[in-house]
Amino acid sequence: MSTGYSHVGVSTHNMESTIQFYEGILGFPKVVENITHINEGGTLRQVYFDVGDSQYLVFMEPKGITGIAAGYDTGINGALGVPGGMYHFAFRAASLDELASRRQQLQAHGIEVSTIIDLGHASSIFFSDPNKLQLEISCQTRPFNEQDLHQESTASIAL
Repeated sequence: MSTGYSHVGVSTHNMESTIQFYEGILGFPKVVENITHINEGGTLRQVYFDVGDSQYLVFMEPKGITGIAAGYDTGINGALGVPGGMYHFAFRAASLDELASRRQQLQAHGIEVSTIIDLGHASSIFFSDPNKLQLEISCQTRPFNEQDLHQESTASIAL
């Protein structure tokens, strides 16, 4: 079995703003777009973004499909009844300098982003996409070690 995952599928109500955010702001190229016509009525639009290492983030936009409520929560956490951030996506930054640069780029686009947070083994920033999904960009600052199995830390992260 190979390492990593093929793709993660999530949802959007507004594919155009999702494309603008993931391709235009985060820089993940859109590599596939298709529309499936559902026999019972409606369509499902899917867009794949290449997030690196042969892994993809796939957004699905249902329109007029029986059994799918028009206003469901695309943010995952609210639909599951847990605080924001309990389910989120983390992307890799190669260095602390890249992490700081990505933070500045996000802020320049008017995106509310956390300060750089030291998590011990990594440093991260947190922000949300147009679909209310919490995202993290993280730079591993050292390899995991035995102490990480029993570590407690304190951080201020908006959930």
